Amino acid sequence: MRTLVSYLFAGGLVAASGASALAHHSFTAEFDSNRPVQVTGNITKVEWINPHSWIYVDVKKPDGTTENWSFEAGTPNTLLRRGLKKTDLPAGTKITVFGYQSRDGGTKANAANLTFADGRALFLGSGSPGQEPK
Repeated sequence: MRTLVSYLFAGGLVAASGASALAHHSFTAEFDSNRPVQVTGNITKVEWINPHSWIYVDVKKPDGTTENWSFEAGTPNTLLRRGLKKTDLPAGTKITVFGYQSRDGGTKANAANLTFADGRALFLGSGSPGQEPK
């Protein structure tokens, strides 16, 4: 009986660790380093969560319509160590974000750099090395 309980417990641990491993992804699994994107717009929402923070930006298209982009950034701890606080990103703040578009071609990207209207620029802890903003 004790052996059965031990096997069940071990199986539960393996199942639980597999779920968390699947929840996190590599850059290349979801984003394309050959599809750099740079947008300027106003922040609509910020999710300061693990394992990645998210910054949502309304971007005006040339035809006058607006589309909402979601940018994956580093962990909250990484962003704090780089000098960024959640309070630095209130809704309505105009920013320019450079990153890499999702493989599905949608309005989701992995953020590499963020630049505020005053010129202050920050590395967001994501992106492929060697790619520079246009």
